[in-house]
Amino acid sequence: MKNLSFAAIIFSAVVMSCSKKEPADFYPADSPKASYDTTAIDSFSNGAISVDVARQIRMSSKQYQDSVKEALKLQEQEKKLKEELEKENKKKAEEEKKKADEEKKKTSEPSAEVKSA
Repeated sequence: MKNLSFAAIIFSAVVMSCSKKEPADFYPADSPKASYDTTAIDSFSNGAISVDVARQIRMSSKQYQDSVKEALKLQEQEKKLKEELEKENKKKAEEEKKKADEEKKKTSEPSAEVKSA
């Protein structure tokens, strides 16, 4: 019984596949045609672009060069701001130190005068 059902399935598959139907037209004549090449290019074919070449192309573009220049300008501005802040902090620290020294001198002078009088 199993062999008979198996044989029937195989027979029906052979009959369906060997029928004389015309294949369906997947590309009808009235379909729009692309005006450009639609062939896929894989990474190993002649027209493929390597990652390094694509990187060089991007790096040579005007937009990339402009963005690099802009980044350098921003870095320079940040550096200048840091230097100015450091200078200001040093000046403030020196002024505070001088004020503290003057206050110490003022506080020590009256006590010296009191001792000598």
